[in-house]
Amino acid sequence: MSKIVKKNRNVSLEKEIIKAPIAGNIKPLSEIEDSAFALGSLGNGVAIDPTEGKVVAPFDATVTSLFPTKHAIGLISDKGIEILIHIGINTVKLEGKYFKAHVNQGDKVKAGQNLITFDIDGIKKEGFNIETPIVITNSSDYLDIIETEKEYVNRNDELLTVINN
Repeated sequence: MSKIVKKNRNVSLEKEIIKAPIAGNIKPLSEIEDSAFALGSLGNGVAIDPTEGKVVAPFDATVTSLFPTKHAIGLISDKGIEILIHIGINTVKLEGKYFKAHVNQGDKVKAGQNLITFDIDGIKKEGFNIETPIVITNSSDYLDIIETEKEYVNRNDELLTVINN
């Protein structure tokens, strides 16, 4: 007869909640048209098909990059999570048309603070897809990134849970 011995390990895992920066329908990154995002090359995350043209900070952070075309913004949380919010697919080609930034690179922002507004209808009329990838660009620094099970999120709903040890 063999004995099964269980070791009691005190494992302390930390988790960080990333709130939804945009309201809309959730879609796996693997299903969007941009292969760099779909293949996970830029990190793990989700895409949101926005129902309103407003992006807010998903956590307290510093703005690390704000593209001159204002279609994408990079943030780093106070705890080191790096996130990229990329409004639409190939929207860089709009050269800033339909986008307005409410922050600057280097700014400290609070969770829920308005970052960028954009004109969904204008972008769609120009023929662009507005699916918005939200990726943790330093995903490899974490044990896991868990996506919400919701199909639709409002701004500030839980979107991603980052597990660290």
